[in-house]
Amino acid sequence: MNIIFNSSRLRLAAFGLAGAAVVAGAAFALAQSSPSAVKPADLKVPLQETSVPRDGLPRGSFAPIVEKVAPAVVKIETTTTLKTTGMEQFPGFNDPFWQQFFGNQFGRVIPPHAIGPQVEHGLGSGVIVTRDGYILTNNHVVDGAREVKVTLPDGREFTAKVVGRDPKTDIAVVKINADHLPVVPMADSRNVKVGDVVLAIGNPFGVGQTVTEGIVSAKNRSGMGIEHYEDFIQTDAAINPGNSGGALVDIDGRLIGVNTAIMTRSGGSQGVGFAIPSDLARNVMESLIKYGHVTRGYLGVMIQNVTPALAPEFDLKNDQGALVSEVEPKGPAHAAGFENGDVIMKFNGRNVTDSESLQLEVAATKPGSKVPVEIMRDGNVKTLEVTIKPLPGTKQLAAAGSQNNPDTGTLNGVTVSDLDPQARQQYHIPKHLTGALITQVDPTSASAQAGLQPGDVIESINRHPVKDADEAVQLTEHPKSKQTLVRVWNDGGSHYVVVDEHDKLG
Repeated sequence: MNIIFNSSRLRLAAFGLAGAAVVAGAAFALAQSSPSAVKPADLKVPLQETSVPRDGLPRGSFAPIVEKVAPAVVKIETTTTLKTTGMEQFPGFNDPFWQQFFGNQFGRVIPPHAIGPQVEHGLGSGVIVTRDGYILTNNHVVDGAREVKVTLPDGREFTAKVVGRDPKTDIAVVKINADHLPVVPMADSRNVKVGDVVLAIGNPFGVGQTVTEGIVSAKNRSGMGIEHYEDFIQTDAAINPGNSGGALVDIDGRLIGVNTAIMTRSGGSQGVGFAIPSDLARNVMESLIKYGHVTRGYLGVMIQNVTPALAPEFDLKNDQGALVSEVEPKGPAHAAGFENGDVIMKFNGRNVTDSESLQLEVAATKPGSKVPVEIMRDGNVKTLEVTIKPLPGTKQLAAAGSQNNPDTGTLNGVTVSDLDPQARQQYHIPKHLTGALITQVDPTSASAQAGLQPGDVIESINRHPVKDADEAVQLTEHPKSKQTLVRVWNDGGSHYVVVDEHDKLG
């Protein structure tokens, strides 16, 4: 079973178009050669005016909805520069079988500098949500792109600026310089119900804007391993490569989700598609526009799901709630009186069904807010009041990694965060290790060329120890040289690399 993000490559789109052209051409030739083929002039089909029920929707047609929404669903094309080496031109030459005879000679047949960077083109979709040109799309559609082009259904083309990206939710915001644009109004996705009729609009395979219809198959899908924060709307409306970032709308023409992925065995739609709820997308979008990054709430606990086996051990009647397995010292939960073994039943008045639902609620809470949390402790229900703090946030080293900032520092294009318990668990980082966790690296950056990658921990910069993300930022802001000596930890060991900003691709 594969989960596929639905951005597409133009190479794939071209293949789909060519296949369609061959089939259409064959059908046309057959009709022309057949003596029994009916000419269009001989075809007489009775016409009947479309009846309109009291709700104003033509019977059996979603045309009014599409006419209202489609003008605000755009095509997004990206250009990305990829690093290549001479070895990539000779598949199999890295195989140990050949190297035992020829060593690394093949690496000198065509030197890497003679090959140069390769360009890759991507295709996705986006939704205009403000009349002055802010567009919602997926992070994976624009991730690493050096150029983003937006095409409106009316044919207008714009070069877009990436306002911000949030890999943890796969949401990104891009901006075009235009005004009085058509928009898709946003609905409250919490009111969406399983069984609601929905339309998916996007640009699959590059064939042009396409509309498919289905229903909401499920809500609150999580644990898929697609993103860090998952609360997907599942739908059987056909979603295919190129639909990523497109609109999932209700029958009132309101945005309820941003299409992002499919589960498939074939690579095409099999009726299991996923969209990011509009509420989550809106919160992320507003933060990206206002701050350039997402500010999330932080409770300071390690949590796990309550299983049927665990429920009776904690005096629970069912497996609802989130079990606190560890309380972070000096964190918000510790200050509020949380203890290991508490089961969180409600957070800020909302029922907590599992650890994923609690994680989403906490993340969406504004830092500084005081919220009531209902817990079960030793069979008794208690309510604690906790002041939410900011999640140890991600910092972009030498903001020059962003398209919106000048090149003023080093380690451009590298995003880091503080080491928290979840990161240590995910990347198997020892408790004694201090530093800044790399969460994102621009593939065109010098840092990427030097081998830095997400999951690495920066321990020192130019021999200065790094204790957290803020310190890493400070050490890259006013460099004496464009060459930076970085000590990083990964895969259980530490090593040094030199990042030379002159090596940036593109």
